[in-house]
Amino acid sequence: MYLKGRFFINKRTEQDLRKAIDYFQQAIAKDPNDALAYTGLSDAYTALVFPLGSVAPGEAMPKAKEAALQALAIDNTLGEAHDSLAYETFFYEWNWSAAEREFKRAIELTPNNADAHHGYSHYLMAQHRIDESLAESKRALELSPIDLVINIHLGWHYLYARQYDQALEQLNKVVEMDSNFPQTYTWLGLVLEQQGKYPEAIAVFQRAMTLFPGGSTQAQAELAHTYAVSGKRIEALKIIADLQQVANRKYVPPYQVGAIYAGLGDKDQAFIWLEKAYQERSDWLVNLTADQRFDPLRADSRFADLRRRIGLPPS
Repeated sequence: MYLKGRFFINKRTEQDLRKAIDYFQQAIAKDPNDALAYTGLSDAYTALVFPLGSVAPGEAMPKAKEAALQALAIDNTLGEAHDSLAYETFFYEWNWSAAEREFKRAIELTPNNADAHHGYSHYLMAQHRIDESLAESKRALELSPIDLVINIHLGWHYLYARQYDQALEQLNKVVEMDSNFPQTYTWLGLVLEQQGKYPEAIAVFQRAMTLFPGGSTQAQAELAHTYAVSGKRIEALKIIADLQQVANRKYVPPYQVGAIYAGLGDKDQAFIWLEKAYQERSDWLVNLTADQRFDPLRADSRFADLRRRIGLPPS
């Protein structure tokens, strides 16, 4: 049951993550002292929030922490448990020193755990320790070379390091590995957008929306941002209206809506939505200073204030 749960986590859709949670809960029901099952449960809850944006952070992340702490209570020498806690501490609590301590402890205990290196790379990028982030990304890939998520992550690193040719090359490798893996296209679209290849980016985001079961508000918002920066203002505003309707029945990350407004040049609305993201402790805010979509806001004093409140270093 634990292994089945891990399988469904790596499929990275909300439907599959719900299946993973069910498998981990079944494993725990059969053996309440199975610390690994608790780490899987924690990781599944975290993945619903980042990168999918399918569930509000306040709904899933406390459950992720509870499961990680339970795993540590059973076995505090389990590297996977420290890794699970590190993700929650980093993405939700923004406790930077504690997060780094937990990532390092996870790597110390299980140096061949690719996901610990993967997570630590996210932390290092947020701290603008770009070379260290690349080293951790590459180490994760060495340890798990056929893992689609780990392969995507290297493309993610190159995107935020603003090395777009390398990002495109890496993500195209993932497409070759599995052309129907939806998460690849959300990042590939962002790379194409930064290269100014707007028609290609639009097509990629539209493909992502069809591949995610039930669609993807994240991909939809990223599509809207591409519309915005490519001069298709009416199309971007229509998606904002659509997302506000969707928000009546499912979670829509305010961070992504803020990005659309930044693309439209509406700084006041962008900051209103970023403040909403801050109030709900949006996981995506750890990427605020790396995310190119917010470049138009960087000179505004409100950006520096938000950055300081999150605890991010100057960009």
